[in-house]
Amino acid sequence: MDKQATDRIPVLSLTDFTGQRDAFTDTLGQAYRQFGFIGIRDHGIDQAIIDEAYAQFKAFFALDDETKARYHRPGIGGARGYTGFGVEQAKDHSVPDLKEFYHVGREIEPGQPNPCPDQLLANIWPEETPQFKQAAVDLYNALDAVGTTLLSAMAIDLGLDADWFNDKVNYGNSILRPIHYPPIEAPQPGAVRAAQHEDINLITLLIGSKEQGLEILTRDGDWIPVDTLPGTIVVNVGDMLQRLTNHVYLSTTHKVANPDDDHSTAARYSIPFFLHPNPDFLIKTLPGCISDDNPDRYPEPITAHGYLMERLNQIGLLKN
Repeated sequence: MDKQATDRIPVLSLTDFTGQRDAFTDTLGQAYRQFGFIGIRDHGIDQAIIDEAYAQFKAFFALDDETKARYHRPGIGGARGYTGFGVEQAKDHSVPDLKEFYHVGREIEPGQPNPCPDQLLANIWPEETPQFKQAAVDLYNALDAVGTTLLSAMAIDLGLDADWFNDKVNYGNSILRPIHYPPIEAPQPGAVRAAQHEDINLITLLIGSKEQGLEILTRDGDWIPVDTLPGTIVVNVGDMLQRLTNHVYLSTTHKVANPDDDHSTAARYSIPFFLHPNPDFLIKTLPGCISDDNPDRYPEPITAHGYLMERLNQIGLLKN
């Protein structure tokens, strides 16, 4: 991340996580209380896996619109497959974002039981880019493993057992989302690549993007850029985790700003991984996050799937 961001947001080495409460978990917990964002290096994901994923996803987005549209499935809120340009919009923002994307979910292998067949839908694989599937599955599994490790560190910080999240995310409806932000040409007034928003899920893992644009809103009301360094993953809190922790961990507002005129003709690519709980997980405020100073904001629990459906309606994906 650039100097302005790293002055405020810590970048931690995952090799320092010991599975016990220590400086790693303390720093992580403090950052999530203050900013909702951290950077993670030494995460163990082979750069070749990341590079291959970028290459395959760019190849898909380079296809013509008619071909890409074959991989859109209406009526499922964009849960799997392709979502075209100018469809999704941020909550409380009236103009669609300037992006197109593809959703890859948990791959259920033949013969493997599917505990939630109505939510863990089959993936859709483009025929024109035959290496797309393997690249996506490899990156999905790698990020899922890193995310589960980080949830263990968070559990320790929150006073829970280190494995508390394990059986709550082992068949989570997590999403790998390759995104293409095309060059900007005469956008609709108010349109940006990704308007300010908070993520829906537990945590989001964003592998380094070579292009600028990601910015976060500090508690002081300042927008600061978050430009990742090679080998660094930015990991932020989503609304589900904020709700589960009764706002002890903060889901921070962020956006992808439009570039200046000198860079507006360049495309931008990004691959966030949205780590979700199991669809039937009940998001019920953790008792340790309730106090006289912080009373329970959410006395009525909701399932992870129910919460997801509410939010997909709000951002326009279930209105297509």
